[in-house]
Amino acid sequence: MPIRRLPPELINRIAAGEVVERPASAVKELVENALDAGASEIQVQADGGGLTRILVADDGNGLASDQLPLAVERHATSKLNPGEDGEYDLLRIATMGFRGEALPSIGSVSRLSITSRAKGLADAHAIFVEGGAVGAVAPAGFPGPHGARVEVRDLFYATPARLKFMKSERSETQAIAEELKRQAMAHEAVGFALDIDGRRTLRLPAESPGDEGRLARLGAVMGREFSENALLIDHEREGVRLSGYAGLPTYNRGNAAHQYLFVNGRPVRDRLLQGALRGAYADFLARDRHPACALYIELDAGLVDVNVHPAKAEVRFRDPGLVRGLIVSGLRHSLAGAGHRASTTVSMAALGGFRPQGLPYPAARPSGGGFSAWSAGGWPAAAAAVSQAIPGLSEVSARAEDAWQPGVAEPASAAPVFDPVDYPLGAARAQVHETYIVAQTRDGVVIVDQHAAHERLVYERMKGELAEGGVARQALLLPEVVELDPAEADRVVARADELAALGLTIEPFGPGAILVREVPALLGETDAAGLIRDIADDLAENGQALALKERLEEVCSTMACHGSVRAGRRLTAPEMNALLRQMEATPHSGQCNHGRPTYVELKLADIERLFGRR
Repeated sequence: MPIRRLPPELINRIAAGEVVERPASAVKELVENALDAGASEIQVQADGGGLTRILVADDGNGLASDQLPLAVERHATSKLNPGEDGEYDLLRIATMGFRGEALPSIGSVSRLSITSRAKGLADAHAIFVEGGAVGAVAPAGFPGPHGARVEVRDLFYATPARLKFMKSERSETQAIAEELKRQAMAHEAVGFALDIDGRRTLRLPAESPGDEGRLARLGAVMGREFSENALLIDHEREGVRLSGYAGLPTYNRGNAAHQYLFVNGRPVRDRLLQGALRGAYADFLARDRHPACALYIELDAGLVDVNVHPAKAEVRFRDPGLVRGLIVSGLRHSLAGAGHRASTTVSMAALGGFRPQGLPYPAARPSGGGFSAWSAGGWPAAAAAVSQAIPGLSEVSARAEDAWQPGVAEPASAAPVFDPVDYPLGAARAQVHETYIVAQTRDGVVIVDQHAAHERLVYERMKGELAEGGVARQALLLPEVVELDPAEADRVVARADELAALGLTIEPFGPGAILVREVPALLGETDAAGLIRDIADDLAENGQALALKERLEEVCSTMACHGSVRAGRRLTAPEMNALLRQMEATPHSGQCNHGRPTYVELKLADIERLFGRR
């Protein structure tokens, strides 16, 4: 068959199929145009799932009449400027858009109208595009002093086949709302509003720039529970800054839908984030639970390529290892700084269980502070002395009994006695069902699961010993040869030093094969071939050998579970208090190794409301 040039109308429709996949894609492009125009308020209206009508109105800089025809011309844009040498640099994109394809693509498959008044001009003008046919510019009315109103009607009417692939009206509406929420999370200083079929469904006023405004916006989008249980993230390495908020381990979800990544103000989807989160939370969550977070990466535009996807939904980092390492280390640092804090949802669930059926839930929410405030304000030095790292609970109680023997007079110069109820976890008052410790604090009650709490303490100690002494290795009597795809084998061999630090000694054995000489002794009898294949899969998906680390941590977790205080064991008062003091001194003691809470804290005010005293 001879080669033919395609007509411009067909070319535009092909391009539209890449850029405008569904109504939410059109909303994304139009909102990004408004952001690039400097808008402080953006209003979106959608009817019929966005297929019948979409309207995006903003108060940005607007367009002059002579700019409107260029706006609907392919590859015409105001967002790329030539350098001194006259060349355009696609590797330093500082705006949301830059291709000049969105408006002409939308206009080629819909009935598009653009009405705008440029800042500083008195008159407003409009242009109309129907199925790719561009009309003349004409004067028009405009409600604001400046900005633009872009209306899209009958989306995909010019490509009826695409309509067959649209989901239900409800699904398309949800996709539009989700897209607008992502944009709102990325730009807290901009106000957003969304009307669906004439009904206001989203109203997000502009927040002050900075961490407080960002957290307020995230709370409005992701829920107030997230803002109450979020940790501030702010770290920088080699010119790359990571900021945002991540949820406490005990505030987790059943899927990864509440994980957001923004690069230079652009919402993106990247497998890098999922792998980094999995690595950062590996010690705290079961594999079927997922953390909630909103992370923002800021870096020089030359270090990230946003020109790898027509819809600009993906980016490529020049140094992905640096970005991933920053995410993992930043999250771990913040999680460690949270100490033993647990989410407020744990207390809420406990109160809900206590409340008799038929009575309304208390309007006030439990305080989010709890004994985590200890890390900020500090406590008497006696806490550190009592809660030092110890090999077993019985040894703690023995020392505690010796220290607290009645009849032993304190020296005259001793400091005033510190009331145990002023400790973050208070003073142990009882053990119920030989499983739970009930402690009294100055302003509430704490209930501790003794097995889960001690399991975390033993696990943290074992991890520390593992890090200090290294991983013991077990040499294989007969080294095992594992055959892989050559590319997979090269990836694994390139990480040989990292694997050796974890106790796994390998070396190349010809093309597409790896020789395993030593494995971590902690694993006992293990399937070396299966382990290597899992590592190869992790390297291909996440860029890091998580499989081996997770197996080692799983062994430590199992050993910690068997070596900890079991449910059903009776504890003496000194033993219970020693456990509480050790929890206060151990990071991450607010949750066990599987992400379950180790304690529940009920404020006295909440208990009083429970009984109608307030």
